[in-house]
Amino acid sequence: MSDETRLREAIARYGAILYQRGLAHGTAGNISVRLDDGSILVTPTNSCLGFLDPGRISKVGNDGTVLAGDPPSKEAFFHLAVYQERSAAQAIVHLHCTHSVAVSCLCHEDTGNVLPPLTAYHVMRIGKLPLVPYFRPGDRALAEAVRNAARDHAAMLLANHGPIVSARSLEEAVYNSEELEETAKLFFLIGNRPSRPLTCEAVEELNRVFPS
Repeated sequence: MSDETRLREAIARYGAILYQRGLAHGTAGNISVRLDDGSILVTPTNSCLGFLDPGRISKVGNDGTVLAGDPPSKEAFFHLAVYQERSAAQAIVHLHCTHSVAVSCLCHEDTGNVLPPLTAYHVMRIGKLPLVPYFRPGDRALAEAVRNAARDHAAMLLANHGPIVSARSLEEAVYNSEELEETAKLFFLIGNRPSRPLTCEAVEELNRVFPS
C-alpha cells in the first residue's frame, strides 16, 4: 500500500471517528494531510466527514491546483496557508464543533488567547488560542488572516465559525481538536463560578517540560 493510499484511508477513518463522536455534523468541517511532494490530500467540498470515500478525497498542489479526486473543500486555501507557514505541520483538522464555535461567537477582551488554561492538557496540546476575525465562508481574504495566526500558533479559532488545529500527524491533530472542544465545554460548564486556572508559573513549567 502506498503512503498516499494509507493517508487517504486514515482521513476517512478519523473523519468517521469525529462524526461518530458528535464533533462533525452534516457537511461541516474538513481534514487535510500534507504529502512529501508538498501537495495535500483534503476532504471534498460538500462531503460528510462520517462517510468519506478514500478514493474520492481531493489531491491539491501547493499552488491550489486540483490534481486528483473530487473538487476540494472551498476552504482548502486556508489549509495551504497554514502549511506554508508551519513547516512541521503534516495535518490539519477544521471543525464546527458546538462548544468551540460557541466560544468563537463570544466577545473577548483579549483576542490573542480566548480560552483560559484550565487543564495541563489544554496547555500542552493547544497553548494560546487566538481568535481570527470573521470572514464569510470561502472568502479568500481569510487566508492571510489564518497565515498571520499560524506563524505563532498551531491552533486558532475563526470568529463565528470554528477551530483550525494543525499538528505533526493526523492522529495528533484529531486528538488536539478533541482536547480543544473538551476545554471549551469545561469553560461553559464552569461559567461564572469562581475557578482556578493554571498559574503563569504552571504554564511556563509545562511549556519547558513539554515544548511544542
